[in-house]
Amino acid sequence: MAKKIFFSFVFLIFIFSVALLAQNGETDSLKSYELSNVVVTATRTATPVYELASSYSLIDSAQIKDSHKFNIYELLQSQPGISISQQGAPGAFTQVYVRGADPSQTQVLIDGIDMNMVNDPSNTYDFADLSADNIERIEIIRGPQSTLYGSDALAGVINIITKKGTGKPKFSLSAEGGSYNTYKGTLGLSGALNKMNYSLDLSKFKTDGFSAADKMFGNTEKDGTDNYNASARIGYEISNNFNLNFFGRFTKANTNLDQTGGLYGDDPTYKYNLEEGAYRLGGNLKLFDGKWDQKFGISLSRNLRKYKFDVSQNHPAESHSDYDGKRLRFDWQNNFQLYSNNILIFGVETENESASSYYYYYNTLSASIRPTISQFPQQSVQTTGIYLEDQLKVNNSFFGSIGTRYDKHEKFGSVVTFRIAPAYVFWSTGTKIKATYGTGFKAPSLFYLFDPAYGNPNLSPEKSKGWDAGIEQYLFDYSVTAGITYFQNTFTDLFGIDSNFKTININKSETKGVEVYLQAKPSADLSVNANYTYTDNKDLSPGSADENLPLLRRPKNKAAINIGYNFAKSINTEVEAIFVGKRDDKDFSTYPATRITLDSYTLLNASATYKVNDLLQLYGRLVNILDSSYEEIYGYGTAGRSGYIGLKISFE
Repeated sequence: MAKKIFFSFVFLIFIFSVALLAQNGETDSLKSYELSNVVVTATRTATPVYELASSYSLIDSAQIKDSHKFNIYELLQSQPGISISQQGAPGAFTQVYVRGADPSQTQVLIDGIDMNMVNDPSNTYDFADLSADNIERIEIIRGPQSTLYGSDALAGVINIITKKGTGKPKFSLSAEGGSYNTYKGTLGLSGALNKMNYSLDLSKFKTDGFSAADKMFGNTEKDGTDNYNASARIGYEISNNFNLNFFGRFTKANTNLDQTGGLYGDDPTYKYNLEEGAYRLGGNLKLFDGKWDQKFGISLSRNLRKYKFDVSQNHPAESHSDYDGKRLRFDWQNNFQLYSNNILIFGVETENESASSYYYYYNTLSASIRPTISQFPQQSVQTTGIYLEDQLKVNNSFFGSIGTRYDKHEKFGSVVTFRIAPAYVFWSTGTKIKATYGTGFKAPSLFYLFDPAYGNPNLSPEKSKGWDAGIEQYLFDYSVTAGITYFQNTFTDLFGIDSNFKTININKSETKGVEVYLQAKPSADLSVNANYTYTDNKDLSPGSADENLPLLRRPKNKAAINIGYNFAKSINTEVEAIFVGKRDDKDFSTYPATRITLDSYTLLNASATYKVNDLLQLYGRLVNILDSSYEEIYGYGTAGRSGYIGLKISFE
């Protein structure tokens, strides 16, 4: 039934397109109105937002700067279709859920580099230490995106793009501090010199934090973190039609953790160390007056994680483990624009993933039992994909794209995905109708394929089918945009465990819901962004104890509003409220784990910036002003009311 509704909606878009274009001919809408924001991730080309059928969110540099948030996941908290869970204090494992899907089913990119962790059993990306420094924009595309991005993009893509240097050399220095004995310092340098542009940034963040295991269970030992983040973007224009760009990002973090949440969770000996690097060298070559636009590059990412704890009062065991993973990728994208209203994209990607790990655990109360040792020797796998997409627009009113992809995996063989995304804008009323349908896949991780205890080299990929349909309305000379979208996703062949503890394709899930949003800029000084998401998610795994029950840690109801206002051009203020509804979780301190319900909560945050002069800015931020007591994961703590102040010096 859902497919019939979707394809009927698509058919109506095409019928309206033909009928209206036949009557009206060429429209002059773009001569009168300009919706200037451009998104790259949805189509792999710079596309104005009014042309997109995809459900997207855009966090621009002004929003990032004015919020003064430390990390990327804090910026994502208020976005439609997204929920967050962090395993306690800052620096602890942090996951992002898109439209109720598993965190491992969203692909995370930084400057085109795939960041999903090769050395994680699920290839999930950990947002805990990803700084918001030197970020130009964040583009979020919801729905299956494997046609353009391959594995892991079953539920969507989060693309993080760093700043490009322009103009005269600029130097900046900022320092801030506040609650939980937190401080952060940042150095930045950017600009352009002849044919070279550069943007460099270095930051250090440190906090004493609070107990990762929730204090409501009597846990008092603080779990702090300190990390270093360095990023660089350097470009060189060799000629008018050929340029090269280097991107680099490195993170080093040391974090205190607790082994468990809830009662007796404190562990003062538990340490976590991270070293993560991501690097890319890419080029852009335009031929035949720009009709053939080539983008190519090589990227390398590496994630090295170490965990260690010793015997302590509440935990009579010791352990240490290492996880090392690398991804090397080559890509070549060709954009052919022979006509002004049509772009044909052909791309090739090939990547090699490799990982190894070592795990040691010994319980001192069981002296007769040998230590548990699990060694995962280095394994690797090669995947090559080719994709084709056609983008069409007619009379600046009908916009559509259709694409397909073929991936060849060294172990499971091949998989084909596709996607269709039409949209039509009625400029006379400022109304856009849109729809998308697509398929996605997720290759089994190296752990699931090769682990000596749990691995299965005969695994097939996880698969998804998803569609959405919606309406956007532009009002008041396009200063206000409102929209509503219905979505539905089905995930099959998900990885699970059989009776012999081997990984098999057995699980299944479904998510569906509605996203509503409003963006308004009634004046140059005032902006309002509000959204609400309803997500109905269900575990459909046959024979599972959770069959037909909600998936864990995904709220059915979530809403956010952000209001920004500038006073006298020297003071900027922002107030943000986030509501997260009830969610199911499990108490893993019992066996079998007991299903529980986490209470809903509301967060109220605010920030302000005062521009003293062209050289100096003062700013401050209040977090959880209402001092709400809440949990994102059962048994783990969250920050109470807290505040931070800082200053920034910048000059040319």
